[in-house]
Amino acid sequence: MPPMGMASTSLLAPTSFAPAAVAATARRSFFSHRPTSSLPAVRLRLTRTSSLVASASASPPRSLDALIFDCDGVILESEHLHRQAYNDAFAHFGVRCPPAADADTPLYWDEAFYDDLQNRIGGGKPKMRWYFGENGWPTSKILETAPSSDEDREKLVDVIQQDWKTERYKAIIKSGTVEPRPGVLRLMDEVKGAGIKLAVCSAATKSSVVLCLENLLGLERFNGLDCFLAGDDVKMKKPDPSIYITAAKKLGLESKNCLVVEDSVIGLQAAKGAGMSCIITYTPSTANQDFKDAIATYPDLSNVRLEDLKLLLQESLVTG
Repeated sequence: MPPMGMASTSLLAPTSFAPAAVAATARRSFFSHRPTSSLPAVRLRLTRTSSLVASASASPPRSLDALIFDCDGVILESEHLHRQAYNDAFAHFGVRCPPAADADTPLYWDEAFYDDLQNRIGGGKPKMRWYFGENGWPTSKILETAPSSDEDREKLVDVIQQDWKTERYKAIIKSGTVEPRPGVLRLMDEVKGAGIKLAVCSAATKSSVVLCLENLLGLERFNGLDCFLAGDDVKMKKPDPSIYITAAKKLGLESKNCLVVEDSVIGLQAAKGAGMSCIITYTPSTANQDFKDAIATYPDLSNVRLEDLKLLLQESLVTG
C-alpha cells in the first residue's frame, strides 16, 4: 500500500517495452493472474517519482554482476522426467510401502502427488526420506525386510536414488528428446557477451546436472560457467540458502548484486534467504504458487532481455 496522501495507479505492462522512467519507479512486481500469451509481463505499481528518487539517491547503485540459474524447471522442464525415473526405480526394485507391502503393485507417484511433493521438498534423497518417514519404510529387493536402522535406511535411499534413479534419468536426457526452455540459451549468451558472470545452482545430484548441462547448453557454454554448484556441494538443500551463499563467495560478489532465476517457491526462498533478488519462470506445476517475493514473474524467458533484468534489479533497490 502506498503511504497516505500518495497517488497510486496500477497497470499491466510488458517488461521489455516499459520506458526507463516507468521501470525506475516501479514497485515490487507480481501477477494477480497468469498472462495468456508468451509476452512477459509484470504488475507494476507507480507512485510519485519524487519519493522514489529520494530513496534511490540515499542508497548506492546496485549493479547486475551475476545471473544465477536453477536447472530443473528453469533450464529445462524436467519434473515429469524425474517422476518417470522415480517410478521406474520403484518398479525395478519392487518398492512397496505399508499397508500395501504385500501387494503386487509397486509404489507409484502420480502427477498430482509429485507436483505437490516436488514443490514442498527439494532434492531427491530428502523427497524419499520424507515420503518413507510419513508412509512407512518399504519392503524391496534391496533389503529382505523394511529397514529399521538409520544405516539400512540410508543404504536403501542411496541405491534407489543415487545409483539407479539417477542413471535412469541420465538415460532419458541422453535420448535427445529434451530441449532447453525458451530463451535460456539466448539470455545466457547475452549475459556472457556483456561480461557479466554466469552460474548454475541446482539441488539435484551433480552427475545428473552435469549431464543435463552438457547436453542442453553444449560443452562450450557449460565450461564457460563462472560457477556451478549442485546438491552434492552443500549440506542443506533448498529452501536453505546455503547453495546461493556459497555461489556468491565463489564468484567473489556481494549477494545484492546477484540475480537468481528460479521456477518455484522453494528456490525463491533460497535466493531471498541468501540476500539475492529473484525472478520466476514458472512451469505448469508451479504456476499457482505464491511468488509475491519475486521481483518479476514470467511464463518463460523468450522475451526477457538483459537490459530488462538490469532495470529490475535497480528497481528492487528502490522498493527494498
